[in-house]
Amino acid sequence: MSILFRSSSKFLSRLRSITVLSRPLSVQSSVDPDEVNRFRQLSSSWWNETGEYAALHSLNQLRIPFVREQLLQSSSQTNDVIKPLKGFKLLDVGCGGGILSEPLARLGASVLGIDAVPENISTALYHIEPSLKHNLNYKDVTLEELCENVEHIEKYDAIIASEVVEHINDVDSFIGNIGKLLKPKGLCFITTLNQTAASYFLGVIAAEYIFRIVPPGTHTWNKFIRPSDLVILFEKNGFSVLVNNGMVYNPITNRWSWSTSKAINYAICAAKN
Repeated sequence: MSILFRSSSKFLSRLRSITVLSRPLSVQSSVDPDEVNRFRQLSSSWWNETGEYAALHSLNQLRIPFVREQLLQSSSQTNDVIKPLKGFKLLDVGCGGGILSEPLARLGASVLGIDAVPENISTALYHIEPSLKHNLNYKDVTLEELCENVEHIEKYDAIIASEVVEHINDVDSFIGNIGKLLKPKGLCFITTLNQTAASYFLGVIAAEYIFRIVPPGTHTWNKFIRPSDLVILFEKNGFSVLVNNGMVYNPITNRWSWSTSKAINYAICAAKN
């Protein structure tokens, strides 16, 4: 086992030395065109709860209460029992087909979902329930492009980027742009994957090639980010980290749970100073 571990460690060290390159977009962007093309091919699968995105549908069991409780704790306003997030303005970055945006809107929040894949936005718009059209909207736009619109500067109470940062090129500028769009004391929620040997073998090899939880090629291990590094980037960009929790996924039961271990998946909530 020690020989295998040493060999794996050397292999992962070589992976870390690889420079992630991106092709230039029309505006400076953290979006990776290869990732856009990959998710474009899956755009029709978002609302299939037993398909490629089954694990993300299941993740709602954790991330929706996580967002709701942190927002309510941060606010002094009296909340509606049926619509507890009424009055909150949320931005869902990398919203895909809207599988997180819709439930948050049902809780009363005013939600804008954005995504760099036009086909994802088409899927999300097609799926909107009529009762949500007054407080849920989607735009085919990048985070950087949204920052160019002064109407969105310091507009949002919270910004969610769930299972997104492991697909982008520049996490530092990504968090900086989130800070531009958040109100003072606004919250940022991120769920993502750690960069460890465990995340490589379980989050990539097992998830993509053995259990087929997600399609092969979905993740690039070199883009995974350690919790400690993400905390540093938050603090550099004027945030204070409030919550840093580990998450565990059981592919047999398709259930997520909170964990003291951040070896594979974790969730962070940070407040803009």
